[in-house]
Order: sequence, then C-alpha cells, then structure tokens
Amino acid sequence: MKDYHRLDEIQQDLKQNRITCTDLVAYYLNNIEQGKSLNAFVEVYAEEARDRAKEIDQKLSTDTAGPLAGLIFGIKDLICYQGHQVNGSSKILQGFESQFSATAVERLLAMDAIVIGRQNCDEFGMGSSNENSAHGHVNNPLDETRVPGGSSGGSAAAVAANMCLVSLGTDTGGSVRQPAAFCGITGLKPTYSRISRWGLLAYASSFDTIGIFSKSVEDNAIVLQAIAGRDGKDATCSSRSVADFRTVQPEERYKVAYFKGLLDHQGIQPEIRDHYQQLINELKAAGHELVECEFPYEDYILPTYYILTTAEASTNLSRYDGVHYGYRSPQTEDLESMYKLSRTEGFGDEVRRRILLGTFVLSADYYDAYFTQAQKVRNLIKKATENILKDCDFIITPTTPTTAFEQNSHNSPLEMYMADLFTVQASIAGIPAISLPYGKDTNQMPIGMQIMSGAFEEEKLFAFSKILESKTR
Repeated sequence: MKDYHRLDEIQQDLKQNRITCTDLVAYYLNNIEQGKSLNAFVEVYAEEARDRAKEIDQKLSTDTAGPLAGLIFGIKDLICYQGHQVNGSSKILQGFESQFSATAVERLLAMDAIVIGRQNCDEFGMGSSNENSAHGHVNNPLDETRVPGGSSGGSAAAVAANMCLVSLGTDTGGSVRQPAAFCGITGLKPTYSRISRWGLLAYASSFDTIGIFSKSVEDNAIVLQAIAGRDGKDATCSSRSVADFRTVQPEERYKVAYFKGLLDHQGIQPEIRDHYQQLINELKAAGHELVECEFPYEDYILPTYYILTTAEASTNLSRYDGVHYGYRSPQTEDLESMYKLSRTEGFGDEVRRRILLGTFVLSADYYDAYFTQAQKVRNLIKKATENILKDCDFIITPTTPTTAFEQNSHNSPLEMYMADLFTVQASIAGIPAISLPYGKDTNQMPIGMQIMSGAFEEEKLFAFSKILESKTR
C-alpha cells in the first residue's frame, strides 16, 4: 500500500474500491509494529480499530459513512478516551482509566474517523525532547539517535513514520510546533479556546491547547474544522462560529512581519538562519510586502512563560496526591509520608522541578515579585504582538533555534528550555501558529518555519500556509 499524505487521496481510493478501511488499519498497525523502536505508542487499540474499520466499510458500501471515513488518528497520552487508560506518561497516574472522552476525540469519532492508539509524550507535557516519559524516550523516525521534540514527540513521530495519518497533540508553549519541525511535518497550535479542553489533562490551564499533526495543511484544516467550536462542557471554549477552513484560497499579496534580529542571532543554527533569509527573499520575490520589525520584550518572553506555567502546574498537579486516585507509595507510614512519598516517587525529575518552581513563585513572600509581575509582562507581550498583527497579516519566524538534537545531549534544564525560544510568544498571546517543513540542514534533518496570525484567523493562516507548502513539495 502506498504512503498516503492526504485524506482526499485515501477517500478517493476508498471510493474507487482500491482499498478498504480494514486495509488501512492493517497497514498502519503493521507500520506501528515495524517501528516499535521509535517507542511512539504507549498503547495500540488494534482489535478495536479493526472492528471499527469493518463497521465503516459497511457504511461505505451503503453510502452512509461520515465525512472523515478513512482518517486514522492517534491521541497523545494527555487526552482522554473513555474506557481506555490515560496517564500523561507519568507513574503518578499508572493504571488510571478515563471515565469519559475528550470533546475533540468524540467529534472525530462521530464523523467516522478511527483512533488507533495512545501516544508517548513528555510527562504531563513538560519537556522539549520526549525524554521525560515514564514509558521511556521516543526516537526521531528520521534519525533514531536524535529526539523527536516534545512534549508531543510520540504523536509527531507516529505521523512522520506513517503509523497514522493524523495525531492530536497538545501545545502549551510549543509542544506541537517544535516536534513538527523536528520530524518534518505540519503542526498547528490554534487560537486558545478554539478547541475545547474538555478531556485534556491540565498542565497550565491558561496556555493549554489541543493541536494537530498532519502531513499536509489541507488535512490540518479538515481536522480543525471537525473539532473546533463551542462546547458546553468547557467554559473557556469560544462560542465563535467556525469558518470553512477547507475551501479557503490564498490572496495574491500579504503583508508579512519578520524579526531582523533573528538573522543575526548567535543562538540560532546557521542553516536555520539561512533558510529564514531565503523564505523572506522568496516571499518578497513573489510580491508580498515584508516588514522588518523589532520586538521590545524579546528577552522577557521565555522567563514570563516559565514563571506562569510552572505556577499553574503547581496548582493543577496538586490533585495527584496519593489519596484520590493514581499512584500511592507502598512505603507510607502516615498521612504526611503518604503525600510526600507518593508525589516524590510518582513524578519524574522535570515535573518535580516545575512544581517546586511554581510553588516558589506563588509563595506569599514572592507572589508579587514574580507571579504578579509576570502577568503584567504577559499582557505587554500580548499587546505588542497584537499591534504587529494589526498592521501585518502574519509574523514569520523559525520554529526552533536548532534542528533535532541528539538524545541525552541537553543536560541543563535551561539549555532545554531554550528549545521553546520562538514558540512561546504565540502561546503567551493566545494566537494561532503553525509550523511547516522548510528544507533540511546538512545532516538532512528537517527545518521548520513558523507562521503566526491574529486570534481566530486560522482561515487566513491556512491560506498563507498553502503558499509555503507549495514551495517545499
């Protein structure tokens, strides 16, 4: 069977009776088995997927199948699926079975998509390399000595390795866009509140979004179309109407902002700087207006993000205490030791580090000095970003400062946090951003370019993304 890149190719072959959904599921299950060394999947729903495929094949034979028949997708191990385990790739939730499904999963299943399994990730979404998982690290399918990015590394690797057509990941500060760049695929973080967070294990609630991995802009738009929109189960979910993202066509000319400082930034891999300059030149040559910008709060973006997200993580993860559900230390002697030991043994190093940082910035003595100030700076960053996007249609940056790095090569937490350097701005501002593959470095590892647009302007974002996608096909 050929490697499919788009749903329309699959559905055309289904219509012509060249393949069946049963064939598709068997193909992806075989790829999952062959690619076990990637450690992309925590759990594979093999029999369930086969049974579901038979049901949809029957619907296809009577022309009653839903619009997403033929779409095989995976879900990050932070997204709930009723009757199946979800543990955020953490020992603290070992064996926990979800009592309900995430709204995003429900909506895809209602349109006859097939979920094939649960995918590995950094514990509770905290990491940029997928080396912080209780299930072991994930390998990059393009070079297994390198990381796939994080925290949604398993979801990105699965799409890149043809283990499913699409994956649902989560993006708090770049956890969809960064692994998409490292694995050479498309990754979208939509506007905050565009997709319901119902059924998503919380890390930092004012940042968390469900994002989409695909091999094409078109499929990303199709999936967003299916899962976006109002949800009464999530009070933070937007009630804005959802445009038809699938039919949008690009305009002839856009006004695009870029940051000149990134062309001289010493922390950026030279090949990525070169590709960034190449993109700017190509867009100018195509008739688009490129506007050179400076960002006044550049040095404050990453510290602001980590102060606020660790604070929210400290609060959100306090529910995992060894009392209500999940892991409880067998060494417990009394109530205090149960709390301490269960959380110490149940959480990994990075999660413990962020909980401690978050607890510190929320403490009475430091709350105003850190958390309150970070909230003020967040507002400044948001307004400055919005001001650029009032004048320009888009902002373009590299997705990451480097291509995929080798396993165990980033020993310093600060060094690892720098991998989020360009992605956190969109997360702080709550705007949509997409990463697209744009060339390779000398080691043949993919380079990603990021496009940001104004809030709820995914329709325009997809249109412009098609222009860049056409340059890399």
